[in-house]
Amino acid sequence: MQTPVRNLLNGDTDTATGHPDGPSLDYERTLDRTVVHRESLAEVFVTDTQPLGGDAHAAAAQLPRSHAYYGDHLLRPRLHDPVLMLEACRQVGLAIAHTHYGVPFDHKFVLTTMGVTITRPERLAVGTAPCALRMLCSVEDKRVKEGRVVGYDARFRLFVDGAEVGNAVVGLRFKSPASYGALRLSNRSGAPVPSTETFDFTVTGEIPAPYSVGRSNSDNVVLTGIAADGDAVSASLRVLPQHPSLFDHAQDHLPGMVLIEAARQLALNTLLEVEGTSPAKAYPAEITATFTSFGELEPRTEVRARTAPADAGATEGEGVYYTQGGIVEYLAPTAGPEPVPTSVEVDVLQRGASICRIGVGLVRLPA
Repeated sequence: MQTPVRNLLNGDTDTATGHPDGPSLDYERTLDRTVVHRESLAEVFVTDTQPLGGDAHAAAAQLPRSHAYYGDHLLRPRLHDPVLMLEACRQVGLAIAHTHYGVPFDHKFVLTTMGVTITRPERLAVGTAPCALRMLCSVEDKRVKEGRVVGYDARFRLFVDGAEVGNAVVGLRFKSPASYGALRLSNRSGAPVPSTETFDFTVTGEIPAPYSVGRSNSDNVVLTGIAADGDAVSASLRVLPQHPSLFDHAQDHLPGMVLIEAARQLALNTLLEVEGTSPAKAYPAEITATFTSFGELEPRTEVRARTAPADAGATEGEGVYYTQGGIVEYLAPTAGPEPVPTSVEVDVLQRGASICRIGVGLVRLPA
């Protein structure tokens, strides 16, 4: 007998197969790119969504072994990028809005919050085959106006090879063209809205060496002018409007995923500057973001980071362990002190006002 949906989302799995119970999911082809708001087929990772009843859904995504952006990292052994998993969840949030909740295709989607926590990084080692990601999604805080769904928070449990590897959340609000246009003009005090397709961005400050922000390819570096001051590090956002992943299509604002990437890079650099930890030995096991205002294209965007105090709530027997192979592994509680991930708090500002706050939890890998 099938496990009730409410139990699936609270932790039950199919003990016979090791997989979360639910419908069979298709990994043969990606979804239509229009339902996940992508122009390039290469940027679509979700392969299936299935309703489970009520506001519960199952979804599948294939994570590639190699990708010019999501695969450009220094960690060895190689691990699948948590930001890629967050992007897969974002795409599911968009897809089910259109296919299961009837949100019109001409509506604009606004991010309010995003987050991903990886609890089993060792399960995300890049292997000889693409990674089949399975997601259980629960739609919460659903907002309905005049009979139409106008927003919700999509919460995810993430599975690879039957093992739960983490969780994520994507908060979305849906705006009609007229409502979105009015919102954008209000945010800009009535000034015309530009587009990345025609706006001429000026790069100021020195572009850092890719290694210093955890990258191999300078084309993926989104910061300039990094400066350290004690336990704080600041930089400016380097906007790359032709970047095929960060700007898959023209935008009238800075996408949330671009700000998350900037925070991830500055967090890695902060750990390097403040504690001397190589970006090649720091894994972003947790990323949480809250968006409070649109990132406009014209002003300079400043990114500031500071390491947060160690979690005072951490106790012996609960923490992170390492395998001899160098991959982080979360094991059963054991006596003795254990390392605690370093939290880096990132603030994104324009004209002196915060538009987004992002927390990055970095786990050190052994040298």
